[in-house]
Amino acid sequence: MAANLLEQLRGMTVVVADTGDIQSIATFTPRDATTNPSLITAAAQMPQYQSIIDDTLRQVRTELGAEVAVEAIVAEAVDELFVAFGLRILEIVPGRVSTEVDARLSYDTEATIAKARKLIELYERAGIRRDRVLIKIASTWEGIRAAEVLEKEGIHCNLTLLFGFHQAVACAEAGVTLISPFVGRILDWYKKETGRDAFPGAEDPGVQSVTQIYNYYKKFGYATEVMGASFRNVSEIIELAGCDLLTISPGLLEELRQTEAILERKLDPAIAQGLELEPLHLDRDRFDQLHQADRMANEKLDEGIRGFCKAIDTLEGLLKQRLAVLEGKAVFHHAAHEVFSVCDLDGDGFITREEWLGSDAVFDALDLNKDGKLNEDDLLAGLGATLQMAGRSVATV
Repeated sequence: MAANLLEQLRGMTVVVADTGDIQSIATFTPRDATTNPSLITAAAQMPQYQSIIDDTLRQVRTELGAEVAVEAIVAEAVDELFVAFGLRILEIVPGRVSTEVDARLSYDTEATIAKARKLIELYERAGIRRDRVLIKIASTWEGIRAAEVLEKEGIHCNLTLLFGFHQAVACAEAGVTLISPFVGRILDWYKKETGRDAFPGAEDPGVQSVTQIYNYYKKFGYATEVMGASFRNVSEIIELAGCDLLTISPGLLEELRQTEAILERKLDPAIAQGLELEPLHLDRDRFDQLHQADRMANEKLDEGIRGFCKAIDTLEGLLKQRLAVLEGKAVFHHAAHEVFSVCDLDGDGFITREEWLGSDAVFDALDLNKDGKLNEDDLLAGLGATLQMAGRSVATV
C-alpha cells in the first residue's frame, strides 16, 4: 500500500503550513510556517487566541502610556502581535516563520527596511535568532531593493505577491532567500481572462509559472529558494512535487494526508541543468518594461497589495474595537449611541437644544464648540468624562 501523498511530498519538498492557527500547525507539524494579516485576523477572532490579543494590547498600552492616541497603540500592537503569534509558532515548528511587513509600505524602500529591522529586533529581544525568521515583503521593485539591503544584514526575506518571471529574476539577482509565487491567483486570472472553468495538471498557468522559475534558478545556480503558494487544489501541488518548498492550507494538507497514491517528482535540479535557457539581467527600466508588458503580473500585484492593505486595515479595526472593550470605551460608545438615537428626532445627525431631553446645563457642558448642536462624538466624550468623574469602574458600567 502506498504512503499518503503528504508523507511522500515531505520526502521531496519542504512542507510549510499556510495558516496563523497554531492548533493546525501543531496537527500537521510542518518544518516552517507562514502567516499574514488575514490569517492573524482570523486567528484573533478565535476564543483560544483572545488572550494573545488582550495581553498584547495591554502591554503596548502600558509601555506607551495612557496619553498616547489609540491609532499609535494599535499600530504598535500590530507589530507586537505578529511577533507574538510568530513566537508561539516557533515553539512548534523546527524551522522558520514568515512575518509580513505592512503592505502599505510596498513602494517605500526605506520604510520597508525600517519595519523589517524593527520586527527582527522584537524577535531577538524575545530570544529568537534572526535566521529563524523570514521577513515577507511584496515583490515590487522597491520591495526587492529593500530585501537586497536586509539580506546583507543577515535579515532573510520572503518575497511575496510574485506573479511574473521578471519579479523572480530580480529577486534572485538581489540575493533574496526565498520567493513565494502565487500559483492559485495566477490560475484565477487566466480562468477569468479565457472563460475556461479549469486548466488540468501541467496546463495550469500557475504551475507553469513556478516550473519556469524553478528551472531557471537551478539552471543558473541561484541560491534563492522557490516556495509555491496560494493553491486552489491538490492537483497543483502534485504537479509541483519536488519544488524547494510549498506552503499549503490546512484543508489541502488534510486532503493530501487522506489520499493514498503514488506521487511522482515533477521538479528536479538535474532536469533543469539539461535545459537550454538564456540568462536575463534586469535594471529598473527593464524591470518596469517587463512588468508593464505582463498584464497578469501587473494586475495581480496591484490587486494583491490592495488586498493586503485592506487586511491590515481590518486587523487594525478589530484591535481598536478590542482595546475599546478592554478600556471600557465600548460601553461609552453604546450608551452614547442609544442617547443620540432617542434625541435626534429628525435624523439629521445632530441634536439641537430643542430636541435635547436633558437639562440646558448638561447640553451646554456637552456643546464644547458652542454651535448649538451635538453630534454623537460630543455625547461620547461627555459620557466618558462623566463616568470617569463619578469614579465608576469601566468594567462594571
